[in-house]
Amino acid sequence: MAPAPGQADDWPQWLGPERNAIWKETGIIDKFPAKGPALRWKSSLGGGYSGPSVANGKVYVMDRWAKPVDLEKAKLLHDGPPPRNINFVRKLLPGTERVVCLEEKEGSVKWVHEWDCDYTTVAAYAIGPRVTPTVDGDRVYALGAEGQLVCLDAKDGKVKWDRDFKKDYGLKIPEWGTSSHPLVDGDQLICVVGGQDSTVVSFDKKTGVEKWRPVALVMEKDPLEKRTQAATMHQVRGCCDGQCRDQNGRVFARHDVPAAHGHYVGP
Repeated sequence: MAPAPGQADDWPQWLGPERNAIWKETGIIDKFPAKGPALRWKSSLGGGYSGPSVANGKVYVMDRWAKPVDLEKAKLLHDGPPPRNINFVRKLLPGTERVVCLEEKEGSVKWVHEWDCDYTTVAAYAIGPRVTPTVDGDRVYALGAEGQLVCLDAKDGKVKWDRDFKKDYGLKIPEWGTSSHPLVDGDQLICVVGGQDSTVVSFDKKTGVEKWRPVALVMEKDPLEKRTQAATMHQVRGCCDGQCRDQNGRVFARHDVPAAHGHYVGP
């Protein structure tokens, strides 16, 4: 069935339906009117870096509501003096993360799922979740900045299953938080996890049970190069060991991809 005039295709995950950042709409205007596009609706949300997903007449997005705290007096999370550069200073900041579902047509809130989430990331950027929710049929997958993975019912927000990367995999939260968008592939949900020997993990998308994880590479004993940085990429002397895996986690291709400044390549 063709979409009605003015109705765009769904955008159910980060980078769009095919995860390639390509928008296939027609009739796109060359520029906005002088006064800008007409405002259809707006809705108040908390802080965050999460992008919205749109599927089946609903909009899904993550945000965070911070609890009142004097940032200057917040507990420092460093052994010894904190770094001089504020871009690396971690503090304990209490708050609540949320997944919010809104009606696409008029922006009213359909449901909210929330959980207590004290941030331990760099304080200057502790604004909110980084990840765009992934919608797959009747399920929504979301990942908070402190490693809380949830699978929710798209209709009412009830929890179908969840995983805690810190508790389940010993993840030490990166300086800017967990930020890789969950990827659905067939019957599995693939996530950048981190932790010991669990850089990337495949979960059964219906139950949350682990299906596979890649065997860790033997890395050089340089302390600066021990940190595993990516889903199928491991940082080694400024490069990534890029491995393509089949649905069972077996490597069938490999390509070195340059990386710098602790960046990584996600799925």
